[in-house]
Amino acid sequence: MNAVARRRAAPQVDQSERAWWLRTLAVLQSPRPVFAALRDDSVEAAAARQEPVLALVLLAGVGAVLASPANGTLMDDFAIDGLTAAIIIFLQGCVYGTVVYWLAGGALFFVSEYLGSRGSYRRSRHVLAYASVPLALSLVVIWPVRLALYGEDVFRSGGRDAGLGDHVFAGLELAFVAWSVGLVVVGVRAVHGWSWGRALAASTLAVVLTAGLLALLRVILRGA
Repeated sequence: MNAVARRRAAPQVDQSERAWWLRTLAVLQSPRPVFAALRDDSVEAAAARQEPVLALVLLAGVGAVLASPANGTLMDDFAIDGLTAAIIIFLQGCVYGTVVYWLAGGALFFVSEYLGSRGSYRRSRHVLAYASVPLALSLVVIWPVRLALYGEDVFRSGGRDAGLGDHVFAGLELAFVAWSVGLVVVGVRAVHGWSWGRALAASTLAVVLTAGLLALLRVILRGA
């Protein structure tokens, strides 16, 4: 490619990348067009959405880890202060988000292929990434309020958040998880042009398979 062609291609690439960043917000309001755009699985299109996909995977992972009851006792160990807890949760979230991204993407690809899809493994992963936007959103909607109300007690057993407050925020977190699962169904339907029943079946089987793989992974890691 000569210099003139490269200069012409560069603005197009930048514009495409910007469009995929904008779609991370648009998926909350009009998910179907966003997922339909994932039908373009060319190398260029996949590269243009790589950065937002990576950001979503990591942020959703942190959101999922924060929602885990296990972190409610993280600071019971007095050697762990607020900064250390934040670092631990961030690292756990990045690892968890990456693992789920690849495992769940594989499960969705396998199930979708079994049900007649001709899509790629990469496209299945990208559907999941954009479906995880609500989980990433929970970081800025739920957690600033929760930390402002309860502070470090959120990560200690028997803190000020125990009881009704804990149940309310747990319910909100569950609602964001359900929102993401619902977007998976919408995404599968939009990408493949399937009926609601077929998309729901594929998404349900993928969730069950992913849960089984994660459970097996936990058993292996505990036994190691």
